[in-house]
Formats: sequence, C-alpha cells, structure tokens
Amino acid sequence: MKIRVGFGFDVHQLRDNCYFWLGGIRIPHHKGAYGHSDADVLIHAICDALLGAANLRDIGFHFPDTSEEYKNIDSKILLRKVIQLITEKGYSIQNIDTTICLQSPKISPYIAEMKNILSQTMGIEEEDISIKATTTEKLGFVGREEGIAVYACVLISKPSNN
Repeated sequence: MKIRVGFGFDVHQLRDNCYFWLGGIRIPHHKGAYGHSDADVLIHAICDALLGAANLRDIGFHFPDTSEEYKNIDSKILLRKVIQLITEKGYSIQNIDTTICLQSPKISPYIAEMKNILSQTMGIEEEDISIKATTTEKLGFVGREEGIAVYACVLISKPSNN
C-alpha cells in the first residue's frame, strides 16, 4: 500500500456583513470570512492538503480566484471536485486532522454538524475527520479578530502496484 501525507493551510479576512461559512455550514456571527468563493477556510485547507498529498498542486491552481466560474461558489462543490481528482489517481482518504484558529465565535457547538456535512461531502466516516479549534490568546491577526486560519493534515492511500 502506498501512503502519502498532505498539509494544507488557509487564511481569510473576517469582515462585517459577510456570511460565515465554516466546514460547510453557516455560523451565525457579526463577522464572516471574505473571499472570492464562500471563503470556507476549513474546506479550503482540506482541499489543499488533499491536493498536496496526491501531488496535484494547490487549490488556487485548480480553482483560481480570478475566474468568474468560482465567484461565490459553495466550497463543498470544490471539495467534491478535489475528491474526484484524488480518486482518479487511485487514492482514498484514511483520515483528516484540522485545527481552526479563531478568537470568536466559539466553534465547539458546531463541530459535530461540520463533521457530518464534511463526511457526506467526501464520502468518508465522521470518525476519520478531526476538527479542533483554538484561539491565539488575543495575539496576532486572529487574536484581533481580523482573520481566521486553518491547518489541515491528511493521510491518503492507494494499493501498491505489484
């Protein structure tokens, strides 16, 4: 069996009067992530980790923020396309581990729903998805509530060619 690890990282600004999409769900908050798509930073980091693990470049290569095709797109659509790309190369997801860096709002009440949506979107078990959250103790752009950052690590595998 061939196994590969991928790492993803994404950041988006937080702005007033923007919807806050995270892990495929809309979270009520006075600020939301700003970006070309729906700015779902969790899904974007997972996409980058999966693409990297399969040696398929990055999310910006596949879904450029200069393309009108991806303007305001639901990031779950992008994630499904990434799953299709890695599946075409013979890979399957073994597990995903993520850390959301966000001062506010608290994410813990939404983690179960995010895991459910992500597992359905990717066709994997909820048990294979870890979502953790942390603050930066009011330090940096996250601590000042100017932005959100997410780190993602994935393990993918495919049968060896004998």
